[in-house]
Amino acid sequence: MGQFAIGIDGGGTSCRAAVIDHSGQVLGTGKAGAANILSDLENSLIHIVASAKQALIDAGLTPELLQELPAVIGTAGANVGNYGKKVEGALPFANTRVVTDATTALQGALGDADGVIGAFGTGSVYNARRDGRIWGIGGWGFVIGDQASGARLGRDLLERAVLAHDKVTAGSALTASIMAEYGNDPERIVEFAHASKPKDFARYAPVIFEYAGMEDAVAIDIVRTAAKSITESLDALLWPECPSICLLGGLAQAYRPWLDERHKAILAEPRGDVLRGAVELAAKLLLGGEVNRA
Repeated sequence: MGQFAIGIDGGGTSCRAAVIDHSGQVLGTGKAGAANILSDLENSLIHIVASAKQALIDAGLTPELLQELPAVIGTAGANVGNYGKKVEGALPFANTRVVTDATTALQGALGDADGVIGAFGTGSVYNARRDGRIWGIGGWGFVIGDQASGARLGRDLLERAVLAHDKVTAGSALTASIMAEYGNDPERIVEFAHASKPKDFARYAPVIFEYAGMEDAVAIDIVRTAAKSITESLDALLWPECPSICLLGGLAQAYRPWLDERHKAILAEPRGDVLRGAVELAAKLLLGGEVNRA
């Protein structure tokens, strides 16, 4: 049995890694670029390895050691087709488990307890555990899913800016500022949209929440639509005695005031983040346990 393992949060904006010992203590951490395996598999693999090597160096270990260590990688898209298996086969770790970011988010937030989580970053996903059974919804990617994610918020904003420019719908200070950013030329927005990755759209999310706080009508409408999708998704997972809901990810705090009152009533602080979930699963793998790829 080895002494060390690696847990990795392959996020759509950045990839974070941690090296742990057999007791689960974090010895070093690393960070690299985005790991969006659906939209950019090649660079995702590069960034996963780079973050792991950086974590090993931070722990005072040689980066070549990664070929001898087990690793758990949580990333969006691991549940789509054979992407998870493809990533497992392409990585140099001694023993690799690729799981969904929902799986690592659930473990990080709840540990082994029951409850429901929603994770909102560049993408979005939900997961639940009840009496040991785990199931999830969402996480279907930016093009047809990931409602309430940073990427979808940004996409919705650009759509609203172009609609306002065409005088189809009412504009606002927010849509005016977006149009100004692109020289009031909708064709430049179209060029950006076609060339961009989810993380590029997601950078507009904080701006939307900022304008919503200033009572901007379009910003409020975008956030309310997103919050409605959160309500619907949580309702699809909840059961009457569900002990808690945890929100994770970069947008979790921003969404809290917009949640349905029923959900606010059982909102709890997560025990830890998505990286902690990956680390805990890596510790299980190190100790000879099995890690569910769901």
